[in-house]
Amino acid sequence: MAALSVLAGFALLGAALWASRRGFVRTRIGVSRRPRSLEPVEKLMLTPQHALHLIRVAGRDVIVATHPQGCTFIQAMPVERGASA
Repeated sequence: MAALSVLAGFALLGAALWASRRGFVRTRIGVSRRPRSLEPVEKLMLTPQHALHLIRVAGRDVIVATHPQGCTFIQAMPVERGASA
């Protein structure tokens, strides 16, 4: 009987994990009402292991390259007036 209870508990846990990964369960964790100071704008895949990322950080656009060895800062520039995410 105890083994059946443990199996039922794991089944419920697995179902909850599956539902949360599929988007059936919406959580409020990480929801913020204030403007985001760090947001991804665009991503360009160069190869399966290399990409360029355009990230908006506190009113500036930053270009970062990612690769198997890590990431490399490329350039930062102010956001143009009228540009929106």
